[in-house]
Amino acid sequence: MVIWLIGLSGSGKTTLGRAVLQQWQVRAPNTVLVDGDEVRRIFRQDNSPADYTLAGRRQNAERILELCRWLDQQGINVVCSILSIFPDLREQNRQTFSDYYEVYLNPGMDVLIARDTKGLYAKALAGEMKDMVGVDLPFPEPEHPDMTIDTGKPADIAGLARDILSNAGVLR
Repeated sequence: MVIWLIGLSGSGKTTLGRAVLQQWQVRAPNTVLVDGDEVRRIFRQDNSPADYTLAGRRQNAERILELCRWLDQQGINVVCSILSIFPDLREQNRQTFSDYYEVYLNPGMDVLIARDTKGLYAKALAGEMKDMVGVDLPFPEPEHPDMTIDTGKPADIAGLARDILSNAGVLR
């Protein structure tokens, strides 16, 4: 099974993904976390700067989909934390994976800008950085996620992870 966590930078994908992984591994040790930023780092060539253009983002998204497909075909459960800005790839996920559960983390842009722990939104809004999803690159919100979570409010991360696993049918 693949649980796909979608959201803009700062929405909590990695934090929540780690919590889901930790709880799921108790029941199924054959579970891994695939994080979009980590995959990008792994596949960077010659220590060149990461390509955050729309084409570079597409290439990374396709790599992640193929990696998750490969893991899924081997019976390895996947928690994937990714921006997921390509609706056609999200649709492909639904038809590719043995079982797919899509979770949209949506704290709202005002919260993301206020939270901005990496300073990315500030740089993008000041014109110091290009190709920021949600600022100058579009973020097509998922039309039919299996679950939507407003991560803009203080929350019990372990509780949210339990809710995701329960709603995905992992906790029965």
